[in-house]
Amino acid sequence: MRFKLTFLLTLLISLNSIGQGDLAPKYSNEFLSIGVGAAALGQSNSVVAGVNDVTAGYWNPAGLTGVTDFMQIGAMHAEYFAGIANYDYIGIAKPIDDMSTAGFSFIRLGVDDIPNTTQLIDPGTGAIDYDNITLFSVGDYAFLFSYARKTPIEGLSVGGNFKVIYRHVGDFARSWGFGLDAAAQYQLNDKWRFGAVVRDVTSTFNAWSYSLDDQIIETFEQTGNEIPQNGLELTLPKIILGSQFKTNIVKEFYVATELNVDLNTDGRRNVLIRTDPISIDPHMGLELGYGKWVALRAGIGNFTFVKNPDLTESLTFQPNVGIGVGFKGINIDYAFTDIGDASVALYSHIFSLRFKLTDPRTKDEGVPSLNE
Repeated sequence: MRFKLTFLLTLLISLNSIGQGDLAPKYSNEFLSIGVGAAALGQSNSVVAGVNDVTAGYWNPAGLTGVTDFMQIGAMHAEYFAGIANYDYIGIAKPIDDMSTAGFSFIRLGVDDIPNTTQLIDPGTGAIDYDNITLFSVGDYAFLFSYARKTPIEGLSVGGNFKVIYRHVGDFARSWGFGLDAAAQYQLNDKWRFGAVVRDVTSTFNAWSYSLDDQIIETFEQTGNEIPQNGLELTLPKIILGSQFKTNIVKEFYVATELNVDLNTDGRRNVLIRTDPISIDPHMGLELGYGKWVALRAGIGNFTFVKNPDLTESLTFQPNVGIGVGFKGINIDYAFTDIGDASVALYSHIFSLRFKLTDPRTKDEGVPSLNE
């Protein structure tokens, strides 16, 4: 309850800042940076170069050309802050022909049953009336329409996303946004892959509108906040570069390592390389697997600086681990994340599912690979 009340106050003040202030606030539409699929989360989101399944619609749409099945479907549900925030994803990918693939991804991050206490005090009598408490939800929704195509250059695929974003805070505020992502993926040989994604390549615009009753307006005035006005929120481009090295060790045992670098263009962030206007945030992942059946994963990322009591700074990071198994067209992945700060001890167990559908007109006799 206390968290939700604090969340509400923080959110309303943040929306007020968007309505009145910076057109391009830092961390705009940041729910789209959480990630999808436990396979990627277990590697600290370091998959831009190597991803080639249905989740590529989110990570790197050019990687959708690696989908060779009749259709792939992916799903994930995660809970954060002891179940207060719910994160859901579902994706679909289907080849159009031998050269191109289409995909669709749906993402929702929401907090439900938040108490609205703005009318807790009766304006006529001044008495506290708990019957005036109502509940509302906050939700961020993204709809990603993906397309990928192989180019005449051997090993090179390109792709992109058209995304529609809907965000709401109960009946108080809502916005619609539209944006584009551009991506490429290049397989140099059997061992090396490279990837590049420019998210919000044209910048993404969210048009916010507010519907505040007199009670909320009075609360804002009494607390010294300006009344939010309808306006635009701009999400600036983010560039992600990646390289993957994958090789067999002995027989069917293999190892794959990937390094990604995020280039944020929205100003100085608390990341490993803090510069303005571009901050550089590296992260890396490792996967050890046996043939088509099992993969162990680990990653390191989320490098941040923490202020110490003596005003010095210490560099912290977040390690992730995970495992995946595959059998007869079904892949189940698990990731253990949010283990970078032992003082907070907020752990998240993430499960995701991927499965492949065969053409009903044919019979698929093969056993799918975990890494196909």
